[in-house]
Amino acid sequence: MEWFTAPDYWLARLVFQRALAVVYLVAFLTAALQFRALLGERGLTPVPRFVERVPFRRAPSLFQWRYSDRLFAGCAWAGCAVSAALAAGLDALLPLWGAMLLWLVPWALYLSIVNVGQTWYSFGWESLLLETGFVAVFLGNEEVAPPVVVLFLLRWLLFRVEFGAGLIKMRGDECWRKLTCLDHHHETQPMPGPLSWFFHHLPKPLHRVEVAANHVTQLVVPFLLFAPHPVSTAAAALMIATQLWLVLSGNFSWLNWVTIVLALSVVRFPADAPSVAAAPLWYEVVVLAVAALLVFLSHRPVRNMISRRQVMNRSFDSLHLVNTYGAFGSVSRVRYEVVIEGTADEVARKDGDWREYEFKGKPGDPRRWPRQFAPYHLRLDWLMWFAALSPSYAGSWFGTFVERLLENDRATLKLLRSSPFPPDAPPRFVRARLFRYRYTTWRELRETGACWERTYVREYLPPTRLTAPR
Repeated sequence: MEWFTAPDYWLARLVFQRALAVVYLVAFLTAALQFRALLGERGLTPVPRFVERVPFRRAPSLFQWRYSDRLFAGCAWAGCAVSAALAAGLDALLPLWGAMLLWLVPWALYLSIVNVGQTWYSFGWESLLLETGFVAVFLGNEEVAPPVVVLFLLRWLLFRVEFGAGLIKMRGDECWRKLTCLDHHHETQPMPGPLSWFFHHLPKPLHRVEVAANHVTQLVVPFLLFAPHPVSTAAAALMIATQLWLVLSGNFSWLNWVTIVLALSVVRFPADAPSVAAAPLWYEVVVLAVAALLVFLSHRPVRNMISRRQVMNRSFDSLHLVNTYGAFGSVSRVRYEVVIEGTADEVARKDGDWREYEFKGKPGDPRRWPRQFAPYHLRLDWLMWFAALSPSYAGSWFGTFVERLLENDRATLKLLRSSPFPPDAPPRFVRARLFRYRYTTWRELRETGACWERTYVREYLPPTRLTAPR
């Protein structure tokens, strides 16, 4: 079938595949370096406890049959190795069927991780990576030209990501309709980046322009993805520019980067297409069957998008094949942070020698400037932002987290930037206090060198110690 392939998009496929493999690599590296404290046998929410109560059909995973920290580490590092091989172009050296199987490996491994990841893996970019990765399995390699229907599926996914995010904003917080959300967003977002302070202090009229441009990019431009080249290429380029602007303004894990990767698949690069053989019949049958399945499953996110009760970031099946997306339907006006402190004093006095734990990404010391971590994902830091919004978000893990700090648990302390206590002398008590944080002004920054100003609000957790004596 001559219509089946689009030879002019061979370079777009190549760039898309290599970039997606790099995102996979970051995702597996994040899992490998953080899982032990979060999900391990002595983690804050252990996988063995989860799989005891959740059946395989609801959460398909290799770890439903067997779990050990060594097996999880093996899967995560194997995912890193396969992702690195794909980024280096190993799939181009294999036959078509072999390349497809190779692309299936990171998808299956990461699905196994996400489906037992519980609250630590409840973010929309997890499903977005899985849905993108599944479609990528059927893009083929250098043996055949890119299939038209798979390129369409990638555009359809990009459309749902952008259009869904635009709709959730217009239906959500009124500040999006009033064009005022960016008066607060850069200050209250989950994890500010090194430039977020400067973005916050841009003139308010420019903030209005930013919000209006965002609405255009998310509510109008997505329809142009289905137009012929060069309109579709221009639409994708505009989305890429918008996502890069977001990358500069904060740390949003790999959400922006996967969106950029999807947009790259739309760009028709000016390069001559190499001559390739016609697609084999079995490949055409498989691709068309999978495309039909995904189009059929798309009725659920479409119904969600047109619903007045639209929800963000939901998977409609346990394989995360077709999902709904969206971000920041509401924007906080005030930033709160949970500050955790410990003391070695025999008695936990309010004015005792309390020393603060420092996290890697979330605000702590007002003089410490935020750093850039994305696309790497600091899962504990993100959940601490939710914990500050309401203790209910942290009910399943915060108490265990405090216990691990009282034990000076090595794996848990690796998630932090620094501990105020030496390894052989854990604190006797740990407490948590809630503070309100705001960005300093230009004048305050010059005078104090601090980018944050914080004010004590209330006690979050009273001084706590281990029940068993050390």
